[in-house]
Amino acid sequence: MQWTSVLAIYVLFWALTAFVLLPFGIRAASDRGVDPEDRIPGQADSAPVNFRPGRLILRATIIAAILCALYIANYEAGWITASDLDMTQYLLPEGKH
Repeated sequence: MQWTSVLAIYVLFWALTAFVLLPFGIRAASDRGVDPEDRIPGQADSAPVNFRPGRLILRATIIAAILCALYIANYEAGWITASDLDMTQYLLPEGKH
């Protein structure tokens, strides 16, 4: 596999992982008991008060690296192939394969 393919797969895994991790660990102002007077004018009650992008980037990077490594290992070793994921073989009557 070419390095550009590996990079593209890694970027896809990273973006997916980052979006999946976004809602975890976030607390809204209303959950934290922040006084309405302490909020920025126009800020929603549900706006996060403890968003840490550095932590999100680090977690997404580690998880994406693991997922990318597993994907590439599967690609090289052929543990799971497209024919393994073909469920139509189980839907056909016996002898019709």
